[in-house]
Amino acid sequence: MLSIRGQIANRSLTPGAKLPSIRAVAQTMKVSKSTVVEAYDRLVAEGVIRSRPGSGFYSAAPLAPLALTELAPRLDRAIDPFWVSRQSLEAKDEVLKPGCGWLPGSWMPEKETRRALRSLARAKDITALTDYGTPLGLGSLRQFLSRRMAEQGAEARPEQILLTDSGTQAIDLVCRLLIQPGDVVLVDDPCYFNFLALLRAQQANVVGVPYTPNGPDLGQFEHALIRHRPRLYITNSGLHNPTGASLSVGTAHRLLKLAEDHGLIVIEDDIFADFETEPAVRLAALDGLDRVVRIGSFSKTLSASFRCGYIAARPDWVDKLIDLRIATGFASSRLSEELVFSILGSSGYRKYLEALRSRLGRVMAATIARLQSLGFDPWVTPKAGMLVWCKLPDGLDGADMARHALNEGVVLAPGNAFSASQTASGFMRFNVAQCTNDKMFAVIEKAMRKAA
Repeated sequence: MLSIRGQIANRSLTPGAKLPSIRAVAQTMKVSKSTVVEAYDRLVAEGVIRSRPGSGFYSAAPLAPLALTELAPRLDRAIDPFWVSRQSLEAKDEVLKPGCGWLPGSWMPEKETRRALRSLARAKDITALTDYGTPLGLGSLRQFLSRRMAEQGAEARPEQILLTDSGTQAIDLVCRLLIQPGDVVLVDDPCYFNFLALLRAQQANVVGVPYTPNGPDLGQFEHALIRHRPRLYITNSGLHNPTGASLSVGTAHRLLKLAEDHGLIVIEDDIFADFETEPAVRLAALDGLDRVVRIGSFSKTLSASFRCGYIAARPDWVDKLIDLRIATGFASSRLSEELVFSILGSSGYRKYLEALRSRLGRVMAATIARLQSLGFDPWVTPKAGMLVWCKLPDGLDGADMARHALNEGVVLAPGNAFSASQTASGFMRFNVAQCTNDKMFAVIEKAMRKAA
């Protein structure tokens, strides 16, 4: 099927062209004739090919337009918070993506995922495959998350946890509940670029606070609280994105005192928790989920295809979030939640995480060494995880480098995509798990010469 679609896309098969017979394809591909019949039937159902009884099968798809602009990467697009995401998500398989924020597919827990899928498919009760989920989400998964949060010092009863379709949806729902268009929201500068994109969609006024290796610059943080009277602050406490730094205990306590004094609500995105080898302090644990809302998901260590995240918050907010969840998504994804719960509770997943942390540690050290040999200077050396934030050699602009590299099939993440104040042009974020191909470093060297 993929071969036929590809031939139509590249114009090898034009409309009306006859396809090889079922017998010929079966012999060539070394599969049964019934397999070929099923594949051809699917293509007929999709309108890609047409069957002529007694004659055979013929291409039916219209001729794909040949547009050079569609064959080349979008070099003219502005380097904004959407740039890295779109280039990474739309990239073909052969494109290298050191700028993306996820693990390679081959690094994910494939065995555990296949086992969970088979188990769910064999279950006598098929409601997980057919029915709507409850608004709060699967009870067993919420109980699991409650126990895990308790181990980290954060008390959250299962009824204080709302499951969502993703971490992004979790932040979106909290923002819908707690802010209005025009409200001021504080973010770290730099911060995860999708925070900026999401807040733009919420029509919020975004104010960046300089980030340090121990957390936000508290002097500037207090100044922003007094001057702008923000409603929310969004951050990562552990393995900050993009810097890889972790919040210190002292900074966390002072931050929460400032939040209390100024009526600030904090959203703590904890999506990288499973990467940690030494757990960082959590604002949700210190605060007791009073003015801190914790959100997370499982896309980084389990699967990005299982769209499942969560919100942990105080009960009165959760009650209102349930109504928002129904209004915007109606119900939770029972299928995804069952799969996530099955995998998280397996001994194989725990062993996978242990191996993953060790593997990331080795690749982090190797990648930093390669980048330093090119003149890049890591802002901090992360204790764990997959992200490293690097200062570029003097005179280089990250956006210029990213455009040159994209033309060579490499997606980079330039600093200003992460900066509300647009003051990070001399920085770049690297995902070390995506930096194991020598071609990437050769392209970076070439992009550096062109951008100089």
